[in-house]
Amino acid sequence: MKTFYIIVLCFLTANSAFAQRTDRGMIIGFEEAGRLAVAASAEIRAFRARRALREGAWALSLRAYLPQLSFVVSEDERLSLISADSFTKTYSINLEQLLFDGGRTRTARAVERAELNILSGELKRNESAVIEAALSFYRQILLSRMIIVIREAALISLKEQKRILEEELMLGMVIPLDLIHADITVREAELELMSMKLQNEELEKQFMELLGLDDMPELSEQADIYRSPVIPDAEAVHRSTLNSNPDLQRIVHSIMQKETEAKFASRSWIPAVKATGTYSVSGQHYPLNRQSWTAGITFTFSSPWFGGSTGGSAGWEPPYDKTARLQGSFTPLPDPASGLSARQAGLALALERENYQNALDRLARQAALEVNNLQLNEQRRELAVESLKLGAEKYRLSEVLLSLGRITRIELMEERLEYEKKEMLAVEAAIALLEAERSLERFIGLPPGGIKNFFRYRHIPKT
Repeated sequence: MKTFYIIVLCFLTANSAFAQRTDRGMIIGFEEAGRLAVAASAEIRAFRARRALREGAWALSLRAYLPQLSFVVSEDERLSLISADSFTKTYSINLEQLLFDGGRTRTARAVERAELNILSGELKRNESAVIEAALSFYRQILLSRMIIVIREAALISLKEQKRILEEELMLGMVIPLDLIHADITVREAELELMSMKLQNEELEKQFMELLGLDDMPELSEQADIYRSPVIPDAEAVHRSTLNSNPDLQRIVHSIMQKETEAKFASRSWIPAVKATGTYSVSGQHYPLNRQSWTAGITFTFSSPWFGGSTGGSAGWEPPYDKTARLQGSFTPLPDPASGLSARQAGLALALERENYQNALDRLARQAALEVNNLQLNEQRRELAVESLKLGAEKYRLSEVLLSLGRITRIELMEERLEYEKKEMLAVEAAIALLEAERSLERFIGLPPGGIKNFFRYRHIPKT
């Protein structure tokens, strides 16, 4: 019985035993591990940089509302056989200001803003993938460490039984074959333990590489086989996801983009109105002494069925001359294929709205599935704990049967290995429960460990 209590004590202190081997300068939980993984990801940094460039380009597109200023310098030379040659130099300042374009510029910026929102959602999904990879390693390390502690405790027990067998062999109470069998059992347990430790070291190396750390930090999270979550109501989970589910938010941003694109396509026929102005100085010699002023307005059409422009201008060339000009151009069927763009945008919008409705319907079903998954894993944990308790009682009875001579010590060692398997099933069930909780967090749109702010846990006393 003393050996059994030592084994249970080792099992319950699995995480603390390993914490003494780590660098105690850093202690991380699930949320910190995810944050470090995102900070260490070169792909995430590059994605953020690309998005920042797109954001900057969107901000600079405000330039479309401001006046367009240009400077023109020209020199005209004319050589004539029957008249005097002329050499004219001209310096001009041109100003063009958009007055009205039917909201196309504003709509184009809205489309770009919607694309940026979609890009932000993609960035969050990429970050989520990196976080999930880090959390997967975190849980695997927790499981690996607990199994190592279980196997170390089992190995201690097996070695103790082997030592007793050696003494019994010296007393002639057992045959050498029993000792050989015990030695093989101990060697196999040692090999399994060594293999598990190597696997754990590899997991820790990959985990440190993913987090960008040189030393293995201390893990503050635990996989407690006696912790039972409060199972939330599926309807409450469904309500919580309406404004935070990542997939639903992606569809909402896509609908906003399609609405803006449809509005943009429907306004293609509206003409753009621009005001223009020019000031020029010219002459054959410096200083240039001939000035001219011109102001006008232009209407530009860019419909798929016809295009062109019309406008007029008036000017003054002091001190005596005044000018006026009317001009227009017309292009039939410049791009008839683009006439279907409004219909295409409408169809795309209708499809996204249908996808949104389907997503809402799936959301309710998925909420029930997530809660059911959590319930099933909780039942698995409860069954594993009950099986562990029965295994402990069975092992205690086996020790009594050994003392009565009803079973051999080899059979007791085999029973100890069976109990080890039940311990591992219990910790695997606890890790599976952590995975189910994380799945529910992702569904709701919570950060790692954020479920603790939504639901409280009850703790079952250890008996």
